[in-house]
Amino acid sequence: MAGSAAPDPVEHARRLFLESRNLYGCAETVFAVLKTVYGLDDPDDTSAAMALNGGVGYGGGICGAISGGALAVGLLAGRRLESHRQAKRVAREITATVMDEFAAAHGAVDCRTLIGIDLRAPGGHSAFLRSGIWQDRCMAQVEFVIGRLAPLADPAAWEQAVNRTGDTGDR
Repeated sequence: MAGSAAPDPVEHARRLFLESRNLYGCAETVFAVLKTVYGLDDPDDTSAAMALNGGVGYGGGICGAISGGALAVGLLAGRRLESHRQAKRVAREITATVMDEFAAAHGAVDCRTLIGIDLRAPGGHSAFLRSGIWQDRCMAQVEFVIGRLAPLADPAAWEQAVNRTGDTGDR
């Protein structure tokens, strides 16, 4: 909508993630929200993040919020940095920092530890939905990642993040 303000990233995430039909998992939500905030192409297309929910294919690995954020940061780095090599290094460093901060705040980075449920076990996903964990614990993790990465939309914040990585270009 021309002239309308961009939605608040956390509110946007809450609308997507807490929607009663459960259309978007952690990875998809973070990916869509950050694509919107960063002004990247086709923010409603979350297909690249679909299989990342539940720690990649419900496997319990890295939290989908982190992996969805990593996808968006990679896209942003690819857009803002001319050198592919530099973009990869910067995206990795930013993601690693968020992972460290996430682990300090939430006690782990892997989905199975964070939620205490094996989503691939028979009935695991249904138990997860019934538990309501996704509405509070997972939502808080989604908000955490968005809170750390959304500021990178601002070119000055992006430049500071790049400088903190110690990457001054394609070496």
